[in-house]
Amino acid sequence: MSTPTTERPVPFAVPRIEAEQRPGGRLVIRSTEPLGEHPVSVVHAFRAHADAHPDRLLVAERGPDGEWASSTWGEVRAQADRVAQGLLDRRLTGRPVMILSGNSRLHLVATLGALTVGVPVVPVSVAYSLQSTDHAKLRAMADLVEPAVVVAEDATFAAAVAAVAEGREVLSRDGVLNLETFGADPTGEVDRRCAALERTDIAKILFTSGSTGSPKGVVNTHGMLAANQQQMRQVWPFLDDEPPVLLDWLPWSHTFGGNHDLNMVLTFGGSLWIDDGRPAPPLIGRTARNLPDVRPTLYFNVPAGWASLLPLLEDDAELARAFLDRLRLGFFAAAALPQQLWDRLESLNARHGGRMRMTTSWGLTETAPAATSAHYPITRSDVLGVPLPGVEIALVPVGEKTEIRVKGPNVTRGYHRAPELTAAAFDADGFFRTGDAVALADPDDVAAGLVFRGRIAEDFKLATGTFVSVGTLRPRLLSASAGLLSDAVPCGADGDCVTAMVWLAPAHAGRVDADGVPEQSLRAELTATMQRLADEGGGSSQHVERLLVLTEPPQLDAGEITDKGYVNQAAVRDRRADLAAQLSADPLPRRVVRRVVG
Repeated sequence: MSTPTTERPVPFAVPRIEAEQRPGGRLVIRSTEPLGEHPVSVVHAFRAHADAHPDRLLVAERGPDGEWASSTWGEVRAQADRVAQGLLDRRLTGRPVMILSGNSRLHLVATLGALTVGVPVVPVSVAYSLQSTDHAKLRAMADLVEPAVVVAEDATFAAAVAAVAEGREVLSRDGVLNLETFGADPTGEVDRRCAALERTDIAKILFTSGSTGSPKGVVNTHGMLAANQQQMRQVWPFLDDEPPVLLDWLPWSHTFGGNHDLNMVLTFGGSLWIDDGRPAPPLIGRTARNLPDVRPTLYFNVPAGWASLLPLLEDDAELARAFLDRLRLGFFAAAALPQQLWDRLESLNARHGGRMRMTTSWGLTETAPAATSAHYPITRSDVLGVPLPGVEIALVPVGEKTEIRVKGPNVTRGYHRAPELTAAAFDADGFFRTGDAVALADPDDVAAGLVFRGRIAEDFKLATGTFVSVGTLRPRLLSASAGLLSDAVPCGADGDCVTAMVWLAPAHAGRVDADGVPEQSLRAELTATMQRLADEGGGSSQHVERLLVLTEPPQLDAGEITDKGYVNQAAVRDRRADLAAQLSADPLPRRVVRRVVG
């Protein structure tokens, strides 16, 4: 094991940012660093690394026996080329490959094989296959993209396969068509097809998680994905000299895991160990089991994942040292990280002499995904960073908020077979409308970056006309709870005060009765949480006066949460409207906790 150093070398390139004020209050911010030369496609980078170091581990996963099963770069390249030839031989290159199952070596090989010969890939969230009873959304996706091939790991996906496989080839691990029987020895046509790829060719159609609406098929071109990795290369220059080693669970059906993380490994010649853990008990224990085997150099997770892992690291010094041993960057995205979690992570790192730098970026499925990066030292968890090289950010007044809009080579050209959605997604200046609200971290210095102010569609007004910024309030409430709460849904539209429905952290889940009534000690802690939040100031829109503890977890199939752990605020408020109403009932039910008694 390497010896941690007290020195903390800076792994970032220095940001160079300029701003331009335009009519209508619009502020355009960009990096002055031009985007460098880069391959047409991530596939080209993959093939170059496979030639350069065929014996290096590329991907590992836990097998049925619980032991690691791995494939080298050379092995994955050979299998991907065989799949590519199989697609050519079967005349299946005119329509996409749809992947139903989760992260796996089969998933990776099928993806690379398809991309090599210009066949788009459509990875679909496992939830649509395994947590749905009618598979209606899955069928709708298949109808939209019309895949020629369906990939499913094993018999677990039999019902989902039956829902969409009619008239289509099915590739699985142990089925009639598997990597051996589907593939064929590659001919020169595989190389010719790969060489002919263009930046404008579609690489993936990714369905959004639907955090504020129905899932849409986002077109991801080869050029978008390759440009985004070049942008990361320029702000994290160490990647060229230090191939990343990842332990990662984030699903490849989403842009964070499938584009940002996996493509980083493929672009920079690293290794990805597929984590069979998840940010939920008892699965987080699997992550803890895997960490000492991998000792990652970069660690990517959503805030819920960090919240689940951190107590294990705080309670086990040996595990913490294994985690921090080689770790360069700790990274979060997809939702706001409560400041108290950030502070605890920094304290853990200092306590064990680690060199980890906490950082983040901001982006969407439509931006491949990173559009900004905090590639400079930060101490606030709500900072989103500054535009990446080649990206222009427009800050546009929308009502009482400021929307962030994006333009650049990593931005989608639109939605698959949805011209009306595509047209509405861009403003008159060609900037993509994100629906996210931001502010300048320092109004006098654009280089200090942006801070997140939530999804505009999730905000609401009190009866006084005061806007409630959910994206700001939610992480502040979680921080004030000091680990008592795992998530929160602020409520109170058109009411006289802000209220919230909350979920307890797993360690506290048994402290409410069958009717959701908190025990007396928990009531006191919830009251203290609200009081700490009030003591921080911020006015009535940033105080919470009543809490109601939810006992049913957010339901993925109902759209309340994504499989990355992002809670859809509006969906929870709508689905649980009867519970939200209890927060303003008179008299208040026993399950509601008030900040001011009497």
